[in-house]
Amino acid sequence: MAGQSWSSFSQSPHLSEVSAKPAEVIVVGAGPVGLFLGCRLAQLGVRVKVLERRLERSGSSKAIGIHPPSLEYLDRIGVAKAMTSQGIKIKRGKAFTSKRRLGEVDFELCPKPFSYILALPQFITEEVLEKRLKELAPCALEQGVSVCGLEQTATEVLLSCEKEGQLETFSASFVVACDGKDSWLRKQLGIEFVGRSYPDSYVMGDFKDSTDLAHDAGIFLTKEGLIESFPLPCNMRRWVAKTDTYLSKPDLSDLIKPVQDRLGIVLDAESNKMLSSFKVQRYLAERFTEARVLLAGDAAHVLSPIGGQGMNLGWLDAWEAAAVLQSALHAQDFAPLFATYSRKRKKAARKATRRAEMNMYLGRKMTFVGLKYALVSLLLRRPFKTILARVFTMRWL
Repeated sequence: MAGQSWSSFSQSPHLSEVSAKPAEVIVVGAGPVGLFLGCRLAQLGVRVKVLERRLERSGSSKAIGIHPPSLEYLDRIGVAKAMTSQGIKIKRGKAFTSKRRLGEVDFELCPKPFSYILALPQFITEEVLEKRLKELAPCALEQGVSVCGLEQTATEVLLSCEKEGQLETFSASFVVACDGKDSWLRKQLGIEFVGRSYPDSYVMGDFKDSTDLAHDAGIFLTKEGLIESFPLPCNMRRWVAKTDTYLSKPDLSDLIKPVQDRLGIVLDAESNKMLSSFKVQRYLAERFTEARVLLAGDAAHVLSPIGGQGMNLGWLDAWEAAAVLQSALHAQDFAPLFATYSRKRKKAARKATRRAEMNMYLGRKMTFVGLKYALVSLLLRRPFKTILARVFTMRWL
């Protein structure tokens, strides 16, 4: 297999080896996907260990949109109520030009009870999931653990991990890589990550809400490029603006100026809580499994953040992975189960990527402006708006 051998790590002169209690499944990465998977596995009665290299979480809002299919699964692990009580329920998305309203997407046309998109900063999402994991499996989460070695045998996976200057050995029947788009585990397994970067780039930030949009999302299709706006708790609002080039170190003017120039809306610089930029990428793992290891979340796929699908797609991976792993623990041959997981989740990732590309194309600088506005206006009328509401809430995955 790819990567260094097990013995090369265990013989490190700077580390002393410590054996850990075995688990049935080890999840590497305690972001929103890894924590969710840990909760679901514990709920199913699987002995799970979740390893995270960070000792403290980021306080950044990051991903904020939670779609209805995810809320249904979050409800089944017992956290939806805690999340909805702290988030903002977005029931409508209103589309505008720079000067007039084109129409709206009504998410209340979707099946209840979660006929909305929940806006909740990622750090709160992670706090809720971590609390639930500790309720379901008090000793499952281990922080400050960096995986540095991987070996698979016919019956188990061995992970060599550095923790507080010691080498600790974890063993499990299966491992799930939820360690992000730069996944160390995926690289060690030799799984190719196929994709590319698009020319599209954006800057985004959170500011005090000075609009009259209340709890509605605003999508502004301007000649100069897309601007999106989403409500957040505590009377804050996320703004996302298309930029001509990627800004590696944006300052406030890089977002405040296009919002003011294109929309005439003045953002309060002193209220800013987060500012970042991103270049749109598309990557997909060649396969989502290798022997006893599965990939989920960003370790398996990366797509445009426009549309807010990434974290949600990872949760859908995790829900299916939990069911597959539960069955695999009792199967004589788990390979067909893993092959089905890989095939189904790759198909879902491709669908999500196409949807993200559609959003991205709509957000580019406009040619044939009148035709584009006419097309968007048509899509925001019945019966198309009902279909569009289901598409934008990921009901088609």
